[in-house]
Amino acid sequence: MISEKLQKKFEKAVDFVNSYTEPLPADILLKLYAYYKIANKNFDNPGSKTPLINAFKANALIQARNISREEAMKQYIKIVDKEIKKSK
Repeated sequence: MISEKLQKKFEKAVDFVNSYTEPLPADILLKLYAYYKIANKNFDNPGSKTPLINAFKANALIQARNISREEAMKQYIKIVDKEIKKSK
């Protein structure tokens, strides 16, 4: 079971990314995408109208497929803290 503290930290990190206005590197965005999908148990197919973008998103999900929801949340938070917030 996901702790309330972790859930709140994750939601805060998601809000930060959603309000972030600077461009982010594609590799960071793909990792965030995969961790977000896993953390939210959303395993729907990528929904881009561009097949190449769908392929990159699917690949990111495949690379992260063996981690738990909790670990996905932790990794998402870690990327936000170390890769995005540090550059501000």
